[in-house]
Amino acid sequence: MTTTVRAALLSSVGAQLELTEITLPDPGPGQVRVKLAAAGVCHSDLSLATGVLRAATPVVLGHEGAGTVVAVGEGVTKVAPGDSVVLNWAPACGHCHLCELGEPWLCENSYAASVEPYATLADGTAAYPGLGVAAFAEETVVSENAVIPLPQGVPLDAAALLGCAVLTGYGAVHNAARVREGESAVVFGLGGVGLAVLQGLRIAGAGPVVAVDVTPEKEELARRHGATDFVLADEQTAKTVRKLTGGHGADHAFECVGRSTSIRAAWNSTRRGGRTTVVGIGSKDDQVSFNALEIFHFARTLTACVYGDGVPERDLPILADHVRAGRLDLDALITDRITLDDIPAAFDRMREGKGGRSLIVF
Repeated sequence: MTTTVRAALLSSVGAQLELTEITLPDPGPGQVRVKLAAAGVCHSDLSLATGVLRAATPVVLGHEGAGTVVAVGEGVTKVAPGDSVVLNWAPACGHCHLCELGEPWLCENSYAASVEPYATLADGTAAYPGLGVAAFAEETVVSENAVIPLPQGVPLDAAALLGCAVLTGYGAVHNAARVREGESAVVFGLGGVGLAVLQGLRIAGAGPVVAVDVTPEKEELARRHGATDFVLADEQTAKTVRKLTGGHGADHAFECVGRSTSIRAAWNSTRRGGRTTVVGIGSKDDQVSFNALEIFHFARTLTACVYGDGVPERDLPILADHVRAGRLDLDALITDRITLDDIPAAFDRMREGKGGRSLIVF
């Protein structure tokens, strides 16, 4: 049997999303069909739509989602129909070289599902799942490894953010940078991930925490999420950040934009011997340069952070505990609750640097 559902489809790179019906097969061995409760609109979805990141097309985008299991295939033991789950867009295989090194967030096979057709269009054309998940649809079919049981006490719709923005932002602070209480920090870019970084820093007890963005309207949002100071980005940003952090620069800088200019500004805002963590995903054509002397002289660490350097099965219960205790506010990250039809407008808001996370509620 098959199931027909409504989805937002990208027919080709650069095209407009179109609302259409797709046909999903019943889950095969090791697969799970999930009815989506909610899906977040992430900047990575926009990057896939514009070709900054590559995707097989036609594709149903969306990789940050949560929902309810409605059917399972043969051999599935992790979940059962009726279970609430969070979708994992980068499931680790557990047996590649990097998984065996204990770095499953870098798994060599985590993107395998994204290049395999998972549904069909009305004319029989095969469709692909964006980042292996395809959350911009009423239902999806994914591998058993791509679902994580949702701990109790977390609202199912807001739980969608745990699948990308929150795990990435919180993990950047606690897994990658390992920020300690009392350390200073600066965060560049206040989209969904940047705001989650701010909440992660608040949980870590960091301070002072400087938020940087190009949009002045983000100041109130930044302070609500834990920033002690707000700086409107310009050519003097690094100098301003140093003044706000004792004249030395921040112990930690988090770049959540994915642009060479903000990566460079984050590096310049970091104290000598400090750490700059790049969380944003940029274009391969956008070059960042450093001279050899400054690398030696400043002795800073420049590192990337992939998916919060997280292990979802380990980290999700920790995040849920923070939610239940009131330390992590998922609702505060959501600035717009929308429908599938509203995704193009959400993309426009991201282009303009407005708001935090748009959440599609089904």
